[in-house]
Amino acid sequence: MANAKPQTPERTTHVVSPEVFQQVYDSPASLPGAYRWVTRDEDVRAIEKILGIPDKSIGAPLWVSGDTRHCPKCGRESNWLDIVGSALTKVHQKALLIEVILGERKYVNVEVPHAIADLVCYNCKTPIVDLRSFKCHNWAYARGSILEIVEKASQQH
Repeated sequence: MANAKPQTPERTTHVVSPEVFQQVYDSPASLPGAYRWVTRDEDVRAIEKILGIPDKSIGAPLWVSGDTRHCPKCGRESNWLDIVGSALTKVHQKALLIEVILGERKYVNVEVPHAIADLVCYNCKTPIVDLRSFKCHNWAYARGSILEIVEKASQQH
């Protein structure tokens, strides 16, 4: 079949076992891409505002990795703020993002060999074409607290 497209794995975020998460969390070097870094504190605080959650709710590092760290147009460091901003405009509701960041489940997203799809720079909206993975787990919240935060954020417009 000369016209057949090569099969590529579907790109998705997966809930992983605590053992798998611990291996990735303990070793950011295992994330794909030329660089690995943690989202800057001021951008984490901006994420809290966008999601409508209390200041300092996010206490765990929000890791990203990719082949470049900065937007080619404006020079801003790419990170979770771009992921959250892009997700809210295209795919996900606030409640899901809050659950991913603050919830008990541990998430790892790795787009190998491709980049995470449909990301744009939060600052200038230039496409981010080579952010390859993200991971997070916030150990600070009990289930009841998350439900309250999600409910309050859902009531905001």
